[in-house]
Amino acid sequence: MSTTSDNRSYAHEVGARLRAIRTQQGRSLQQVEISSDGRWKVAALGSYERGDRMISIERLAALADFYGVPVHELLAGGRPNPLPPQAARVVLNLPALARVPADDAGPLRRWVAEIQRERDDYAGRVLSIREGDLRTLATLYALDRNQLLDMLQQWKVLDPLSTLANTSDTAGTQGP
Repeated sequence: MSTTSDNRSYAHEVGARLRAIRTQQGRSLQQVEISSDGRWKVAALGSYERGDRMISIERLAALADFYGVPVHELLAGGRPNPLPPQAARVVLNLPALARVPADDAGPLRRWVAEIQRERDDYAGRVLSIREGDLRTLATLYALDRNQLLDMLQQWKVLDPLSTLANTSDTAGTQGP
């Protein structure tokens, strides 16, 4: 039997998961609205994240798809902790990347340009890289994940928002 209190608690837990995913990706509410071409409005997202407003399963599934995460990661009650910790958060500093010689950074620059075209975001100064993107870029450069991260550090293109703790401990681990 569902009560108002249970519904509020559920909405708050789902909201906390939505906020955690968005912030892990380094996005503000405004950035989500812009990159979704207005599909996800700041006011609605904020209401969902605060738990002030219930989100339908259809909208939750669409938002999970937009964020690139499985919908079960956003559902309440699935795990004791809201979300598992991420081993690394990689954020590229785009002006710094522009200073790396094209012979070295050409493939990465082309990849960034394609992501910017997809998001219709050419004014951004940073770009968050998802775990799957790291694997793709590592393959592109014929490196493993940690070698790629080392290369990005050597090029000085990682933004201070990046958190690379435990990358040496995860050698050979590709993550989820």
